Amino acid sequence: MLRLFLILHLFFFNVYACKGGYDFCVKKAKDAKIIHGRALFIPVEKNHRIVFSRQKPQSKILKHDPFLSLYLIEEKTSFAYPYDLNMRLQLGTAIVNAEEAKEGSMLVHQVGLDFFGKYSQKLSLPAIISSSCCSLEAVVSKKGVIEKEYLQYFLKTEKVRYADIGVRVNDANRSVVVIASDPYMPDNPFKKGDCILYYDNKKVKNAASFMRKVLFGSLGVKHTVQIKRGGKLLTFEVQSRQRYGGGFLSDTFLEQKGIYFDEGLHVSRLKKAFKNYGLKTGDRLIQVNGITVKNQEELRKYIENFKDYSSLLFERNNFQFFVKIK
Repeated sequence: MLRLFLILHLFFFNVYACKGGYDFCVKKAKDAKIIHGRALFIPVEKNHRIVFSRQKPQSKILKHDPFLSLYLIEEKTSFAYPYDLNMRLQLGTAIVNAEEAKEGSMLVHQVGLDFFGKYSQKLSLPAIISSSCCSLEAVVSKKGVIEKEYLQYFLKTEKVRYADIGVRVNDANRSVVVIASDPYMPDNPFKKGDCILYYDNKKVKNAASFMRKVLFGSLGVKHTVQIKRGGKLLTFEVQSRQRYGGGFLSDTFLEQKGIYFDEGLHVSRLKKAFKNYGLKTGDRLIQVNGITVKNQEELRKYIENFKDYSSLLFERNNFQFFVKIK
């Protein structure tokens, strides 16, 4: 009965408070000038805009999330009707740009920085997902949907950082299953195939909500995790550490060592510590521990077998050389 009451309450709220419908949301997107080429410039509180862009905007940047390609910028003037992030349940949504809107629904929710969400309708990008009251529900990118929980976290966090307990997960057979385990995280107890049952004594319902709890948590905090491995129930205590890869950054586990890759496994960025290895941006990775790899997924798969060190074979100008990572 309570659920029915809430649904009816939301229904009447949406019908009577948001009579303009999605046509009004299209007009708002156009008036707010949220689309600049391939980027989104979404007005929020005060004179700030959330920018989704693969290029650094030429504005005063207040903060940046490199994982999700988000910026918060400050403008001299503010938009009269900024977008709000309504965290309540919405009965209906649509994908919206400055030309049209198509009603739809989320097919798959965003699982952390590993898998972006999927929406039932498509429009030319960039676009947003809006409620019937024109609140901001999500940003739509070529890689998929960035949901409002991540936008809210971005706005509320003074300096963007994400926490990590050394696992990458997804939903499988009504369970949250470890699909990769970080070999470089100290004392990482997880193995590929583990089913995560409880996190801090609360039942884990799905991969999307579990990864939000992990990512949005504080660094250095210890957590209790209960898993099922084969026929055994095991309980671990793990500590949250900083996350280095995922989203629009590579996520091969080598990021915490200071090396980032593009989709073709060319080195795209190096931190200072890694320059001592003789690597340069543009070097292409060929093999990991003697096994040829063609993409980031294969690299992460074989790097998991790391024990004492990993042997990486690179190529530069037809010259091949090995780098050992400890």
